Amino acid sequence: MILAATQFAPVAGDLDANVRTVAGLVRAAGAEGARVVVFAELCLSGYEPSLIRDTPDLVLAEDDPRLEPVREACRATGAAAVVNGPVRTADGRPAVTTLVIGPDGSLLTRYDKRHLYGIESEVFAPGTSDGRFELDGVRFATATCYDNRFPDLAERAAADGCTAYLASSVLSADNDSFEKVYPARARDFGLYVVLGNVLGTNEDGVGAGRAGAWGPDGERIADAGEAGPGFVLAELR
Repeated sequence: MILAATQFAPVAGDLDANVRTVAGLVRAAGAEGARVVVFAELCLSGYEPSLIRDTPDLVLAEDDPRLEPVREACRATGAAAVVNGPVRTADGRPAVTTLVIGPDGSLLTRYDKRHLYGIESEVFAPGTSDGRFELDGVRFATATCYDNRFPDLAERAAADGCTAYLASSVLSADNDSFEKVYPARARDFGLYVVLGNVLGTNEDGVGAGRAGAWGPDGERIADAGEAGPGFVLAELR
């Protein structure tokens, strides 16, 4: 199975523009054989917790019609999209939510970020359960940025029969996760780790790109580099 790890610079607060970019990347990666396309944390809104706090219209519903271009792209290519944005919870607050939209446009799973970082805890509700989905007989786990600092998420994923661990993140160039976190999760638990990251300025700093993947031995098997938007492919063997 081929997976795509993406990177782009979201437009702060512009859901429509970011949805168009996400849909375009799903179509492009799907055309090259990707079955699952992984995006960065808050790719739908931009990593802008303060803006999300002050702009209720940025908060999505699971079945939000504004996501229809992404669903259409998934149906057109037969790929699943792992997208992340501010999504309403039962108590009305948003969570930092991964929505996995399946090849038929349906929702395969929802995962709300469990470990919130800094200002996130003032804006978002924390999740309480792990994210899982299955496609073509392969079991996947989801995690979001700061979550990856906590190895028990990957440990549970491996124990639950997952092959791949999909990390939607916002990382700057000086973040040590590229060298010390993602390869460790892969190596320590025998998982493929696939990272979606951002480019451009955001509330946390400047995204470094370098989306990609690590094999179960902890070695890099795909790296999109730092230069520009797009995706890189990795194969699960």
